[in-house]
Amino acid sequence: MTKFLKPGKVVIVTSGRYAGRKAVIVQNTDDATKERPYGHALLAGLKRYPKKVTRGMSRQTIARRSQVSCFLRVVNHKHFLPTRYNVDLSKELRGKVDVSDATKKAHSRRLIKKLFQARYNAGSNAWLFQRLRF
Repeated sequence: MTKFLKPGKVVIVTSGRYAGRKAVIVQNTDDATKERPYGHALLAGLKRYPKKVTRGMSRQTIARRSQVSCFLRVVNHKHFLPTRYNVDLSKELRGKVDVSDATKKAHSRRLIKKLFQARYNAGSNAWLFQRLRF
């Protein structure tokens, strides 16, 4: 069987606190480890999507409503649904994301927020920044 859960694959989280949110696989582990006896992946996702912006709004309002908020979480393979979309994050995040302790995880989350915000402002990967309606 081919491996399709590769870094950059967009997934939808199906259970837990961030159920219904879109995320991107940063690192994937198909094999079980001692602390996690199941296949799992490190996901970087959107906790809060940007809100709708209209022409009549001020610059400050537009800037505030255009903010994205992200999460970084290790999730079991059974708890997310892969989509057909891919986001190339390998160049920007290679070797920089670490969730071994709280300070490294906070630094990684800030890095991912900056990356997602730049992607949203540039207008690339538009589907990723739209809320799921179901």
